[in-house]
Amino acid sequence: MALNKHSQRLTQDPSQPASQAMLYAVGLTDEDMNKPQIGIASTGYDGNPCNMHLNRLAQEIKTFTNQNNQVGLTFNTIGVSDGISMGTSGMNYSLASRDIIADSMETVVNAQSYDGLVGVVGCDKNMPGAVIAMLRLNRPSIMVYGGTIASGKYKGRKLNIVSAFEALGQKVAGEIDEAEYREIIKASIPGAGACGGMYTANTMASSIECMGLALPYNSSIPAENPNKLTEAERTAQAMKNLLELDLKPRDIVTKKSIENAIAIVNALGGSTNAVLHYLAIAYAADIEFTLEDFQRVSDRTPLIADLKPSGKYLMEDVHSIGGTPAIMKYLLDNGYLHGDCMTVTGKTLAENLADVEAMEFEDQDVIHPTSKALKSSGNLQILYGNLAEKGAVAKISGNEGLKFEGKAVVYDGEQAANTGISNGEVNKGDVVVIRYVGPKGGPGMPEMLKPTSLIMGAGLGKSVALITDGRFSGGTHGFVVGHITPEAQDGGLIGLVETGDTITISAEDNSITLQVSEEEIAERKAKWIQPPLKHTKGILFKYAKSVASASEGCVTDKY
Repeated sequence: MALNKHSQRLTQDPSQPASQAMLYAVGLTDEDMNKPQIGIASTGYDGNPCNMHLNRLAQEIKTFTNQNNQVGLTFNTIGVSDGISMGTSGMNYSLASRDIIADSMETVVNAQSYDGLVGVVGCDKNMPGAVIAMLRLNRPSIMVYGGTIASGKYKGRKLNIVSAFEALGQKVAGEIDEAEYREIIKASIPGAGACGGMYTANTMASSIECMGLALPYNSSIPAENPNKLTEAERTAQAMKNLLELDLKPRDIVTKKSIENAIAIVNALGGSTNAVLHYLAIAYAADIEFTLEDFQRVSDRTPLIADLKPSGKYLMEDVHSIGGTPAIMKYLLDNGYLHGDCMTVTGKTLAENLADVEAMEFEDQDVIHPTSKALKSSGNLQILYGNLAEKGAVAKISGNEGLKFEGKAVVYDGEQAANTGISNGEVNKGDVVVIRYVGPKGGPGMPEMLKPTSLIMGAGLGKSVALITDGRFSGGTHGFVVGHITPEAQDGGLIGLVETGDTITISAEDNSITLQVSEEEIAERKAKWIQPPLKHTKGILFKYAKSVASASEGCVTDKY
């Protein structure tokens, strides 16, 4: 079994007595000194249902790793609960946590000279953070997703995290009372696991499995399903195989495998956050992958999954019809995936899927055949125009229509927007503009789930659009455009929009346009003064000073 040269030097080089003494102190034996050391990085912590079970899973992986003639060494890194921080100043830390996770995993594995890495992850930013670290390290690595949550139940209907946010909008609109609102909140999230729809966590888990860095079925086995713990043994065996093959992340993550990931994101109706994260993943792998590549893959990939937030079903329903591999097999057989891409099993994607049972369509409507696709192209659309000269991202499921034109209602920040929407300032036909919430201006590009949920809960979902230089939760649906670049903080045109201006958004030609003359824009630009950063020290100051634009994946190690 292969040892990386750093671990071999530390454990066997007689000129490193302190290193050997430290390892004896943690319980390693002479025999262990000749075994590969595997860092098992858990993002587990008590304060988030997405993550609260991960430390147990990490310990199970360690047990089986040790039984497979390896030395498993667990360590922890941070996490931020998007569900808890949503709509508060805490959300500013969410996207920044992705890079902190990547930095911390890279730091430990390099500093301790581990031979391989297993990332045990749950919530949204955990997964891309772990993958970015794996690509920087380029040592045998596997990502293990903790799984999706079970659905909640209330009055005979399924609930999930977005149900709680939309219940707030219903309460504000007078459709439900305080007592019913409280009951929905209490019933929405019944236990461990990540948010249940095709939101960011399940989007990233499914697509990373399709990209090849997670084992088959990892993304679709629910968190509290008994089969989830059996993945620990599969993971340890797969890591042993990766070491013997010396198969590393950059052998697996290629432009073609990223295209596979983006194809399944579009087929499943996944989160716009996938655009940010795969731009960053491609950058970490030194692969050129741009917004134009996202559009190209979206154009050729039909939306076939009827999953929340735009559809009816949850990830637990995907598991019940054969899991992610069944969908991948259907996409592969119909020409939407590259089957020759290598995976962490040591086999190609096509080899992994060869014995998977074919998708059946007669007794389920979670996944549709391409002949009955919900949309002929993918739901992720890249928009350009004078409002987004360097790009913006829309999630168009087909339910929202293909064009929207309305008068702008402008808010400098999310809190002002939440207050304004709750106070009835937004009416049918309006375009809500939330700005100065970009990567630098936010800072941290917070998600706008609360404003969109208020709009949905108030019954305005099909008659109001929302645009922002921030981003959206995977749970957001409606006519929304985010990631507008350049952001307001950098002098982007979104910072010059005034309430009452006409804005046109078109998914027919993928454009987003402020209908104001060039002369008027020039006059406004001459008067614009860049506001100071909102933080002058700490992580958010460092983030604002180092972060790249949304169209570059918000990476923090580019400049």
